[in-house]
Amino acid sequence: MAPTDAQKRARDKWLHDKVEDIRFRVPKGKKAIIQEHAAKQGESVNAFINRAVDETIQRDRESGKFDPK
Repeated sequence: MAPTDAQKRARDKWLHDKVEDIRFRVPKGKKAIIQEHAAKQGESVNAFINRAVDETIQRDRESGKFDPK
């Protein structure tokens, strides 16, 4: 069943209030590798990218390479 207009408005408001978009480019062929890896981990591509970023930031903090202001 298709979402109602009210559901669409609620979804759009939630997305506007709670998330930000980042677009990034990868070399041809890498998108498929990322999608396959995420699927094998049981994650969406978005969840995989967020986890990768979080783990990298944590590692950089621990090594002193990242000092958030």
